[in-house]
Amino acid sequence: MSTGLSEQELLRRDSLKQLRELGINPYPAEAYEINANAADILANYEKDKTAYKTISLAGRIMGRNIMGAASFAELQDATGRIQIYLKRDELCPGDDKTLYNTVFKKLLDIGDFIGIEGYIFTTQTGEISIHVTKFTVLSKSLRPLPIVKRDDEGNVYDGFTNPELRYRMRYVDLTVNPDYKQIFINRSKVINTMRNYFDNQGWMEVETPILQAVHGGAAARPFATHHNTLDMPLFLRIANELYLKRLIVAGFDGVYEFGKMFRNEGMDRTHNPEFTAMEIYVAYKDYIWMMAMVEECLEKIATAIHGQPVVKVGEHEINFGGPYEKLTMYESIEKYTGIDVSAMSEAEIAAECKKLGIEIDDSMGRGKLIDELFSEKVEANLIQPTYITDYPLEMTPLAKKHRSKDGLVERFELFVNGKEIANAYSELNDPIDQKERFEEQLKLAARGDDEAMAMDDDFVRALEYGMPPTSGLGIGIDRLVMLMTNQSTIQEVLFFPQMRPEKKKIELTTEETELFNLVKEDEQYLLTDIKAKLTDWSNKKWDTTLKGLTGKAILKVTKTDDGLFLSRK
Repeated sequence: MSTGLSEQELLRRDSLKQLRELGINPYPAEAYEINANAADILANYEKDKTAYKTISLAGRIMGRNIMGAASFAELQDATGRIQIYLKRDELCPGDDKTLYNTVFKKLLDIGDFIGIEGYIFTTQTGEISIHVTKFTVLSKSLRPLPIVKRDDEGNVYDGFTNPELRYRMRYVDLTVNPDYKQIFINRSKVINTMRNYFDNQGWMEVETPILQAVHGGAAARPFATHHNTLDMPLFLRIANELYLKRLIVAGFDGVYEFGKMFRNEGMDRTHNPEFTAMEIYVAYKDYIWMMAMVEECLEKIATAIHGQPVVKVGEHEINFGGPYEKLTMYESIEKYTGIDVSAMSEAEIAAECKKLGIEIDDSMGRGKLIDELFSEKVEANLIQPTYITDYPLEMTPLAKKHRSKDGLVERFELFVNGKEIANAYSELNDPIDQKERFEEQLKLAARGDDEAMAMDDDFVRALEYGMPPTSGLGIGIDRLVMLMTNQSTIQEVLFFPQMRPEKKKIELTTEETELFNLVKEDEQYLLTDIKAKLTDWSNKKWDTTLKGLTGKAILKVTKTDDGLFLSRK
């Protein structure tokens, strides 16, 4: 009976067994002390050769060149790759040459982890290498890595490039494509630079609930779950806004949070159902102040990664040095469509959307229609950082009414390279106004808008205790990292993006195989006719096998006037 393992996997399991028979634990529990890494050695050895006379390093074997009594190999640690040199008689000074002849040459494979001790030298070809005086097996790899070939110029052949495999098996991707690690190193720099900037202003990092009784803080469809002990429905948060504002009510002048948000919506190159956002709220500030703060913060982030505020993104060079262009929502729509929606009714805006071929439905109110018009006809034009300001009241239930323009709110969104990466308000702190806005959202929900906000009575109660004037900001970290690392899909900047279930080969039983072979491609058979051919089958075996195959989505049963038919799916 087949084990389902490849020849390579079987050979590696046999090597594992032989290692154990030699008394070598292929998965030792002891810590392995390290005092050097590949990148440091390669960068600094020529500057001070005396500093590398006794080194200890660990990593994964990524290539081997066995030459009898001596061998070269390539070792990869977290910082890079370095060549190592092993000489049989130095590793095995006595008569027993097993460690080199058997363990290293025959039982170790590409992908195995080893620890080495030795000293640094330069080969006759000028390559900095480690002369190994001792090695230790640290972990045996049971699956072969994809072989990625590179020529002398660094060009890659036979690369591990299939996106679905790369995202699904990121542990393989980053092992054989180590250059992609820089994306995630820069992701960490984005977050740390932002965090340090906030901390230097005296604002405090906090944590708020992920499981929430009321989904609020954004217009989005939530993931719903149920708490058994409390016997109550809960939602994975779509935003942390309302809890952070509660902390402003509580007396903190500035609070921020980097956190996971969850939205039960579509997936594409800029959307993942689980994403990272940063939200910050600062008391006694407004959205005009926030624009200046965002410009300063983003310029620092770009400079931390690229050494300058200008970042190459696709065909464009994006300049994150301020000041950024500012357009009101109405101005931007008129600029790129020629339509002035400022005085239009809901019906008039809907008519314009239909003329432009924008898909709308009856659940959309005036604000949603304007948002669709903007999304379809304006966003793609906003390449350099651009603030879109002063949104219609209907579009933003949590922002303060504009101080001088009726029907608008004090809000901006920052668009870069055609995508929104930041959203900010002068926060609504009038509890009566807030409750009325929530009630309007409930009316939209009743019309079928599944992204409308729910009523949050506790949040309204918090505002009734008094919240000072406050400005709030949310930034999508994943999209910001995409910009800063010149990536076109969100999956490239997530270690583990959401994926469809992996398709696996289905093993059939003997009975299932017999039944399946009777059903030919693109043909149907009456179940009674098939059963008549299976003379040795009992009713129980027939029912069990048929249910098994249909459950595995291989066959389907169709009911017609002539009877029940069995066919391939």
